[in-house]
Amino acid sequence: MKPDRHFLYGIFICVVIGLAACRDRQAPVANGLTPVHLQLDWYPQPEQGGFFAAQLAGYYGAEGLDVSILPMPQYGSVAQIVSTGKAEFGLGSSDQVLEWNSNGLPLVGVFATMQHDPQAIMVHKDSPVHDFNDLSGHAIAAQTGATWLKYVINRYRLHDVRQLPTTLSIANFLADPGYVQQIFITSEPFFAEQAGAQVRNLLISSSGYDPYRVTLTTRDFAAQHADVVTKFARASIRGWNEYLRDPGPTNAHLLELNPALNPAQEAYTARALSNGGFVTGGDANGVQTGRMDAARWNAMYEQLKSLGILNGPVDVTATYSLKYIP
Repeated sequence: MKPDRHFLYGIFICVVIGLAACRDRQAPVANGLTPVHLQLDWYPQPEQGGFFAAQLAGYYGAEGLDVSILPMPQYGSVAQIVSTGKAEFGLGSSDQVLEWNSNGLPLVGVFATMQHDPQAIMVHKDSPVHDFNDLSGHAIAAQTGATWLKYVINRYRLHDVRQLPTTLSIANFLADPGYVQQIFITSEPFFAEQAGAQVRNLLISSSGYDPYRVTLTTRDFAAQHADVVTKFARASIRGWNEYLRDPGPTNAHLLELNPALNPAQEAYTARALSNGGFVTGGDANGVQTGRMDAARWNAMYEQLKSLGILNGPVDVTATYSLKYIP
């Protein structure tokens, strides 16, 4: 992203969050709807399209909710914002929820935003990397403290793997034929191909490290406002199925919110989400949208425990709930 756009985003975020902070969170607003705030994990993007579709189509209002969708502050954290009550809901992943609980944050996943994480590693078409086994001796641009990378190194017994700081750009990738970069398969390949690069991708979930992407809240809020959680889950899941059926109206709305997007990119992301079955789990009817499975939460916990990621034991059953999913 260009620095001037970062500046514009900063102004945009401050205005949105400032307005949201002025609202009374304890009482219904003038229209009789209950105010609810969803903290995104990034700027408005098609990867969050279901929530904007639910808002745009009036699904939240039909459930008696007035939902504000907040972009991520520049120096913010979803875990911090939700755990301190600045937003009722936030976006994360099942591995993050487990880690945050091990650090004393009582957060709970209440429905799956995506059945499988669209994060991947991207390499050039002629790269010698064809599988995770081939990563030995390579440098990988990845997020700081990337747990998936620790898992892959351990599982595939990789050696001489160096982690590079990731950036918000694919400039280094385009300049270096041997570059290996952590990406969202729904985003960066589009820009690489637009720039003339031929790429291949390895989904991180195919390595055996397969967290859900989830919507989360605090255990106290879930216990005290189970009706709100259920309504929010129901409307959001409905919105996700609507977005995958017809992303056009929502993408047009997202373009207004985020001037860095473009229609071709949005269309690419929507197709990638649909074709990859990331939200629906491959069930075109949307029956699995939002659903979670206890066995996968337990498996993720065991993986994190074996890697020494967690700060002590965690009651897995307290980190997620299946009762809010329609």
